[in-house]
Amino acid sequence: MTLTMTKTASHLRDEIHALVRQYCDVALAPEVFVPGRSSVPVSGKVLGTEELELLVEASLDAWLTTGRFAAQFEREFAAFMGVRCASLVNSGSSANLAALSCLTSPSLGDRKLSAGDEVITVAAGFPTTINPIIQNGLVPVFVDVQVPTYNIDATQLEAAVSNRTRAIVLAHTLGNPFDLDAVMQLAAKHDLWLIEDCCDAVGSLYKGRSVGTFGHLATTSFYPAHHITMGEGGCVLTQSPALKKLAESFRDWGRDCWCDPGKSNTCGCRFEWKLGDLPSGYDHKYIYSHIGYNLKATDMQAAVGVAQLKKLPDFIAARRANFTKLHAALSDLDDIFALPEATEHSEPSWFGFPLAVRKDAPANRNQIIRFLESRNIATRLLFGGNLLRQPAYRDIPRRVVGDLQNTDFVMNNVFWIGLYPGITQSMTDYMAETFHQIPKAASAVRGA
Repeated sequence: MTLTMTKTASHLRDEIHALVRQYCDVALAPEVFVPGRSSVPVSGKVLGTEELELLVEASLDAWLTTGRFAAQFEREFAAFMGVRCASLVNSGSSANLAALSCLTSPSLGDRKLSAGDEVITVAAGFPTTINPIIQNGLVPVFVDVQVPTYNIDATQLEAAVSNRTRAIVLAHTLGNPFDLDAVMQLAAKHDLWLIEDCCDAVGSLYKGRSVGTFGHLATTSFYPAHHITMGEGGCVLTQSPALKKLAESFRDWGRDCWCDPGKSNTCGCRFEWKLGDLPSGYDHKYIYSHIGYNLKATDMQAAVGVAQLKKLPDFIAARRANFTKLHAALSDLDDIFALPEATEHSEPSWFGFPLAVRKDAPANRNQIIRFLESRNIATRLLFGGNLLRQPAYRDIPRRVVGDLQNTDFVMNNVFWIGLYPGITQSMTDYMAETFHQIPKAASAVRGA
């Protein structure tokens, strides 16, 4: 009876997968781009039959939480990024939270971060790069950025250090690596922790080496806008098994046990531990060494990531190609825009194409983005602009280096457009044509 049921279940799985492939042939067929009518998104997921097949496969397992696909993704993604350890979480924001929180672990002794310690970062970025600093009772130290790389101004790094500075947390902005030589030198000189936020930068290189391999910890995001997607999802990366264990403890309720879900007694002494004031032999699966969270991803998300990972090299190549096309097409508009520049020694895997509207341009940023949006070219600002001017951050404890002049310039003058692999040559041509209409449109507005 069992053998018959197994064969039947296997046969039904095959039929389901055949139907998924038929569905994808119809539902995922590419649409024809019509200039001016079709939208040109800034980002988006690029999915095919493989992703939906593995998603359904994981669903049919009915495991639901982290499982075999998560383990496979962690192994393969760590290998791709060139690190020893990858720990899957439910978002890039959670990755940042787990990565920074694990540095507060008492097990780190004198190196642990404590309330009031300072962390160097920038205000021109995305909130969840700095939120874990605040949430852990630490003090962010804000340094200005450079234009048009949009990364930390390395000349101000030394001025940011005080006797309370213990860590650096920085994102590679829009996929453009920050000056890793300067940051690594500062970290080594002052014995600082370094976390690289690579949520926008998977595949970016600095001196031929992958970002995410320089710091003590790194993070990535798999939100639909990013280089690969699971819908939601993220990863904590590290070369250190000890830091991996700490990050996963904060991810998994703060528990001391490191057994995978559904498994027991990995340590071989599950009922022999004596920790804290608990009785000897208390079940290790219910011993908690940290104040943690539940930040795990599901196996269905991970299954999508496994399929996406196979396409990642092509996705990165497409982003770089789209950047090159747009940069060449808009280079003659230098009197209106400061075009983006890659950090010296880097090869970005660009997340977006940032443009800074010059102060003497014929139109301001708001006029330009309204013009583009009216023609179905989507735009985005450079995330939170100057986060210190956002309502949520006005009263946070912080220290600021200088006047953040360039950060305010970013807030007032910078926006970005799409480069993701779904951007076709027709879309790029249409964007270039539309951008070249801006001077004429600005003249018409002034003359009205």
